Amino acid sequence: MEPQEVDFAHTEGAAKRRREKAMGLARYVWDRGISGQELLDLTDGTLRKLARAAGSNPPSTMETWLTVVELLDQKTAWAQRHLDHPAATPAHRDEKIMWVTPPVQPWT
Repeated sequence: MEPQEVDFAHTEGAAKRRREKAMGLARYVWDRGISGQELLDLTDGTLRKLARAAGSNPPSTMETWLTVVELLDQKTAWAQRHLDHPAATPAHRDEKIMWVTPPVQPWT
C-alpha cells in the first residue's frame, strides 16, 4: 500500500487559517471603502502591499482574496440593510485613493 500524499493547503486547519486571514483583510479593505470588484482589479503587487498594510502576510494564493471578496459582498449587503448602524459606513474611506485609482475623466 502506497502512502497517500497530503494536500496541506486544503486541510481543515489550513481552511480555518485562510478564513481568519481573509476576515482580517476584509475588515481593513471594507474600512477603506474598496469593493470586491475593485479589489479583484488590483495588481498582485498592490494586493501584497495592501495585505502588509493590513498587518498580514500576503496570501500565497488567490483563494484567500476570493474569500475576502465574498466577505466584502456580505458586509455590503448587510450595510445596505442597516444604513443607520455605525458599522455600515467605512471608517477610513478617505484612504481608498491610496489603493484604488479613480478613473481618469476624458477631455471633451
